[in-house]
Amino acid sequence: MAGGSVPSRRELIRRWRQGAFVGRRGELAAFTATLGRPPEASAQFLFHIRGPAGVGKSTLVRQLESAARDAGAVTAYVDESAADAVEAMEQVSTQLARQGLELRDFDRRLDTYRQRRHEAAAVPVADPGPGAPAPSAGSMVASQLSLAGLGLIPGVGAVAGAMDPQQLAVGADRIKTALSARLRSHDDVQLVLSPLRVLTPVFLEGLAEHCRRRPWTVLFFDTYERTGPLLDVWLRDLLLDARYGEVPANVLVVLAGQRQLDAHCWGDWRDLITELPLEVFTEAESRQYLTAKGITDERVVEVVLRLSGRLPVLLSTLAEARPAAAEEVGDPSGTAVERFLKWETDPARRAAALAAALPQELDEDVFGSAVGEDGAGELFGWLRSMPFVDDRGGRMRYHDVVRTAMLRLRRRQSHESWRERHTALADMFRDRRLALEEGTPPRDGWWEDERWRSHRLQETYHRLCADPRGALPAALRELVDAADEGAAVLRRWVAALGRAGEDADAEVVRRWGALLGSALEEPEPTAAVLTRLLDRAALDEEGLPLALTVRGRALRHTDRPAESLADYTAALELRPDSVRALVGRGTTYRMMRLHEEALADFDAALRQEPERSNAHSGRGETLRMMNRYEESLASLDRAIALRPDWATPLGSRGATFRSLGRYEKSLADFDRAVELNPEYAWALANRGLTRRMMEHYDRALADFDQALELEPDYRWALAQRGVLLRMAGEAGRSLADFDEALRLEPDNGWALANRAVAYKELGRRAEALADLDRAVALDPEYAWAFAHRALLHQAMGEGERSLADLDRALEITPDSVWILFHRAHGRRLAGRYDEALADFRRVRELEPGHVQSLAGAGVVHRYAGRYEQALTALREAAAADPDSVWLHYELSVVLYALGHADRDAQVAHTLRLLGGALAQDRPDVSDLGNLFLVRCLTGGWQDADGALTGFLATGPGRDDTRELRVAMDTLRTVVPDAEPHLAAFRARLGAAHRD
Repeated sequence: MAGGSVPSRRELIRRWRQGAFVGRRGELAAFTATLGRPPEASAQFLFHIRGPAGVGKSTLVRQLESAARDAGAVTAYVDESAADAVEAMEQVSTQLARQGLELRDFDRRLDTYRQRRHEAAAVPVADPGPGAPAPSAGSMVASQLSLAGLGLIPGVGAVAGAMDPQQLAVGADRIKTALSARLRSHDDVQLVLSPLRVLTPVFLEGLAEHCRRRPWTVLFFDTYERTGPLLDVWLRDLLLDARYGEVPANVLVVLAGQRQLDAHCWGDWRDLITELPLEVFTEAESRQYLTAKGITDERVVEVVLRLSGRLPVLLSTLAEARPAAAEEVGDPSGTAVERFLKWETDPARRAAALAAALPQELDEDVFGSAVGEDGAGELFGWLRSMPFVDDRGGRMRYHDVVRTAMLRLRRRQSHESWRERHTALADMFRDRRLALEEGTPPRDGWWEDERWRSHRLQETYHRLCADPRGALPAALRELVDAADEGAAVLRRWVAALGRAGEDADAEVVRRWGALLGSALEEPEPTAAVLTRLLDRAALDEEGLPLALTVRGRALRHTDRPAESLADYTAALELRPDSVRALVGRGTTYRMMRLHEEALADFDAALRQEPERSNAHSGRGETLRMMNRYEESLASLDRAIALRPDWATPLGSRGATFRSLGRYEKSLADFDRAVELNPEYAWALANRGLTRRMMEHYDRALADFDQALELEPDYRWALAQRGVLLRMAGEAGRSLADFDEALRLEPDNGWALANRAVAYKELGRRAEALADLDRAVALDPEYAWAFAHRALLHQAMGEGERSLADLDRALEITPDSVWILFHRAHGRRLAGRYDEALADFRRVRELEPGHVQSLAGAGVVHRYAGRYEQALTALREAAAADPDSVWLHYELSVVLYALGHADRDAQVAHTLRLLGGALAQDRPDVSDLGNLFLVRCLTGGWQDADGALTGFLATGPGRDDTRELRVAMDTLRTVVPDAEPHLAAFRARLGAAHRD
């Protein structure tokens, strides 16, 4: 071709196939329309192709990939060969490099990760102690490290929420300690333990760099029904939450799978997802496809349409033979398998295709075992070319529709051959598993090793196919270990059980698969599956207590502590020496606030295994909740000494230090806990509380915000943030947090009482009273709520009700200093002076340095006319708190009442203190009130009138005006001829009070 380049044969084939593409025009148009717009002009960036097996999803993906490249885009394709998000990024990087776009920094970091992980595999981990029960394989790493966000084991992170944080720490932090000693730096440890957090930002930076030079980058994730559970959360966070950095606007993502996207993961983003649901071809599309294949004879077309059911994969299989007559298609009553292999005359190939359908997935070794022939290599190459075989990276999988039909035919042909070949395949996977076991075992047993699990799963599947009834008991027992490993592993085992039942046409196995499959759809799938097993499977003497223990853990984490307790107790009846069950039951007791029972279990566990770190930690947390802080510290110190890099006991010790008022130590422990586990919401929220108590409000708010970003439904953190906002002067904002906390837990008395305080500060007394009434009804022993209701009654002028609530609060907590102080104040207002003095004395016995109680006693003596006693008490209090304007005013009143020579000097000193206080930009309303009282005391009525005007100009609350009026009335017996002036002032205050 003069003047132009000659296209390659491959390019010609691509163009021809694109022109021959049939159907799916609407889907292709929607995709290409997006490519034709600038990124900022479209909200469409995530396409989801879904439909049943054989409907042509992968074919459409290939067509979209071709269209994207024609539009100048760079593309990458990921399928089920990616075992986790790390491998998905690796595949994308490799494919981009082939298009001249290398992610060099990512590739270097990935190489480092592979090397360090290889080194980590040989890290010896310290023995947890003598007598420790062997955990189920992988239960201490594969699930728990995923729960910690460590990412060491692929494919578990998205479902790790069902796992036990206590057990997490037992495995994870022991490994962290060992890795820290072995690897070269802290960065290497983090890379091995948290590869996604380290690698994903580097991946994104490289992607963003190349996106500046191309109009679009399109990432395709095929067979998403298989990879979705592994990639969902990572991909969502990557695209939508900016957790790893910002994704360029010109990145499109296409997902293709059989099922709808997981609602829990993607539900909030459905408006941004373009759904492309696929069904079987219409008749018109099917006819167009057959015409493109040269099949036009109407009789042939009708037979093909009927046999294929217009399912694209069957349509393709039947059309590839180019039948010229209906008879060549075959008798319509024949099986689908006969159609798939109708035009293959070589009996060896036909037999190989049927035999190769037995394994769920093929490589050359598995194929050889399935076929059992010397010429397996040549046959394997032929099979890879068949249209019903999907070949990705040397691993082949039959289309489900084709495989099902072939299995049915093979099973009917020879039951004995079926049994022999499945047994041979099971033995082959057993041998692979045993070969792995000859090497260094993983840290916590072979169940944590993904390769070992894969071999074990295939072995179990083929045993069930070979001998359904004989292999079923062992398979059901394996499900307990799978459940212990985590929800993701459990789902794989249940799916294999169901598939074996269908493939072997074994009704008993099929029923178990259906029974357990339905259990997985329940809100608490792990507990539901174990319940079915415990109710109906005859588990052995090892499996039964393990199933009870694992279900106990699952129930505890789904807020069903009573049922959890019953399971742990039943497990201990079967295995009284089970340390794991003792620690689990102790943790459940603690959740139920049965502290003595919890301590008994933790102590029993430690008698058997003195170095059990999680038992020390659980014991320390229980003692903290019992306010036995020094004992708590001893247990937590021991837990931390045994596991220095375990965040849980550090968090508990931080809370204990806070309760002891040792805020700096508390903060240090929480900082360390959050450093070890940045997603530890409990530690973040509790650090926020410590910072609030240190009056570091901005940093406290940041901690609560971060904790709630990680766990939006964290009720305690919501309510605590509400308290913080109220204390920071934002009572209105605090109500939103209290409301949300109470929506999640309507009977949370603590949140009700704290919302009541916010309502009170906003002047919404009726709502405050309703909340406090509800709080004490829920918990008749809630002293704090009674005390705050008392303060509310007092503010509403209901003194007797206030004192009744304070009496009740002190019945519950007799030695509460602040409640005693408020009752003393209430008794003074009620004129019960001797009782008030008794309360003030009790406060000073409990807290000898309590200046306000000493001053309060002085005021009581003044009200009772005992001025000398008042003078002694007030002088002592003023010496302890020389800057208190109120104290010096009260001292001035007593000196005036006694006609003391120092009275004028005392008044002058009080006015100097007031001058400093009132010089502030926003003087306190109480200081303005004190200035008014001092002017009244000295008879400066004109100045007093001006001070009252200033007081009222601030818009004082009802409590402020009432207290000022009470204090003013006490001057009638001190200041001669005061009553006419006081009456006028009283009237002004009354009018302001009514307004």
